[in-house]
Amino acid sequence: MFLKAIGLAALALLLGAAWFGSSSPSLNPAPTWLYVWIWVGIIPLSLLFGPIWRLANPLRTLAALIPRKTYRDLPDSIAYWPAVAGLAGFLWLELAYPDGSEPLVVAIFGTTYALVNVAAGFIYGPRWFALGDSFEVYAEVLAKLSPFGRDDHRRLVLRNPLAGLATIPQEPGIVGLLCLLLGSTAFDGISRWSAWTNLTGELGRTAHIAVHTAGLLAAVAVVSGLFVLAARATGTARVRPGAVGNAGLPGAFAHSLVPIAIGYAVAHYFSFAMFQGQEGVLLATDPFGRGWDLLGTGDGRIDYAFLGTGLIAGVQVGAIVLGHITGVVSAHDRAAGLFRRRQMRRAQYPMLAAMVAFTAGGIALVTAS
Repeated sequence: MFLKAIGLAALALLLGAAWFGSSSPSLNPAPTWLYVWIWVGIIPLSLLFGPIWRLANPLRTLAALIPRKTYRDLPDSIAYWPAVAGLAGFLWLELAYPDGSEPLVVAIFGTTYALVNVAAGFIYGPRWFALGDSFEVYAEVLAKLSPFGRDDHRRLVLRNPLAGLATIPQEPGIVGLLCLLLGSTAFDGISRWSAWTNLTGELGRTAHIAVHTAGLLAAVAVVSGLFVLAARATGTARVRPGAVGNAGLPGAFAHSLVPIAIGYAVAHYFSFAMFQGQEGVLLATDPFGRGWDLLGTGDGRIDYAFLGTGLIAGVQVGAIVLGHITGVVSAHDRAAGLFRRRQMRRAQYPMLAAMVAFTAGGIALVTAS
């Protein structure tokens, strides 16, 4: 109940600041709260505390407040695709739309997202949020790597994070979701290259949106194509009967992308979160632009000196390497369950090649940005 109350209060404060606060992104905390505190903050929260977002999700709470005796069934073929669509819209807003940090844009997106998901939750019930709410699905995927989980009796237990990772459902859309996460983070790194900024810096608004949208789609397509081809190439070996789920061989190995996506996200967002996150605290002292100083930080400034460049670089490279090692180990464990011992080595070569490509690409993006 406490987490539900926190979630509802956070949603009200976010939308209230976005709609009624300052129209300037530098004076309104809502953009920072959305893109830093929520989007980036979901990563450490889910890794440390497990599926905590599901308990605090204000949209799930609001939908549950509307009385309804029966719910419609979600078609099995839909699976995670609604979450993929919602996530694609959010990432496009963050990475391709030039006014994504405007408070009014945040207000419109947040309100529309909330209304759509609450309405869907009212129609389809709690199962909608586990499949269709992009932020909850994202948090649940990350939480699979948490040392905390639940047993068959729903009791909280400690577990091997890799064992939790292996329980990600092999359902349609899960590959698209993870490739979207990985590809969008790769594009975020590319868009920071001086070559990219020099190329796109003088573009008009329409051309900017078109070029960045094309770049985002291309990055996701490259990641998706490389992963799907590698996963399907393992199929040259004979798979044990009944070992592959509804999403085929790519779905069987999709869980191995989670630690890689986390490594990419930490590498690209760590310094941004540490510095920009401070602004969310400073602006929270006057969220509605009324001249208040609720937290006594009205004269505060972002401290850019508390993290050294060496530490930032170490975290970036370490996150990518650790993420890819974990991804390789999880892919190997899955291969051991899919293929017979005589075929396992040959079956793993394509996926190993894809993992090496992801590692090299991730380090190149970090060092070049």
